[in-house]
Amino acid sequence: MKRAAPYRLSSQDQKIVKVFTELGMPRNLAKTLMYISQVEECRSAEIEHGANLRQPEVSVAMQQLQNKGWIKRRDLKKKGKGRPVHLYKLTSPLDRIIGTFEKDKIKQIEEIKKDLSELKSLIGER
Repeated sequence: MKRAAPYRLSSQDQKIVKVFTELGMPRNLAKTLMYISQVEECRSAEIEHGANLRQPEVSVAMQQLQNKGWIKRRDLKKKGKGRPVHLYKLTSPLDRIIGTFEKDKIKQIEEIKKDLSELKSLIGER
């Protein structure tokens, strides 16, 4: 169930972040992803507070998430002057994102296996 922002990452969320980071995902990206996955829509300031990150860390993570197509941004015009507020939400369910992450990791494993096999072959030829 999605929660209303602001939200704070739970101990279960923190465990998930730990597994993501052990699998090679940058910690700030994992924390940001977990925060966004738990709320309907949020501002970057809410992510900073709820995921215990600094503004530059959130900005970099948001850019990476947008580049992967995992989130979308919506601008909310403020009354009067000033910049619009950016609101973010996931574009697909977390389980689908994990599936994509899994495919990327399996591809990396296959490439490592191929490289190791080639290395063994080259050493055997000496």
